[in-house]
Amino acid sequence: MIICPNCKEEIDDRSPYCDQCGHALRYCRSCGRPGLGRRCTNCGGMMASIDELQQSSNFSVSNSTSISVNSQVGPGTSAHEAVSSQPVSYGMSSAATALLLTNQSLNIRMEGVNGAVIGRKQGPYAQFFQSNMYVSGVHAQLRFTGGTGWSIADKHSSNGTRLNGRVLQPDVEMSLNDGDVVTIANINLQVSIKPL
Repeated sequence: MIICPNCKEEIDDRSPYCDQCGHALRYCRSCGRPGLGRRCTNCGGMMASIDELQQSSNFSVSNSTSISVNSQVGPGTSAHEAVSSQPVSYGMSSAATALLLTNQSLNIRMEGVNGAVIGRKQGPYAQFFQSNMYVSGVHAQLRFTGGTGWSIADKHSSNGTRLNGRVLQPDVEMSLNDGDVVTIANINLQVSIKPL
């Protein structure tokens, strides 16, 4: 476990985003500690996002928050995920599928990020919902697990999350399938799940 440098809550190792506050995390290339700026406050090394580290080499974050960098990339260790339309790779679980949530009429295109919050105020997708007062600040959360694939959970939102018209109970993860429709308050999102 590591401590989020933004909200100071304990979160999982190798998290690209804090699952408590939604802040994007960066890690020191030298000592592996999480931080917020361009340089590490611990050793002065350069900070990088997990996707930047994964693109250049294989790595792992230990419980002591150190990142070990190897010269070769291991097979099947990255999940190609993105926020908006920018491609991003995370060295989290070995995701075998990519998730895409879209609403063509509202010009929304969200690529799944494991652990990412969907909300008006927090998370990597906030720009899509910031002007919609029906969407809660922290509305829902996406998850990927090797056994069950992609899922979504409502995070005690004011106006609810629905999957194919069915209201989700707070904090209960529901599996997502290709062709499903997720409704965040009053916004329908078409689910597309494709193998990588």
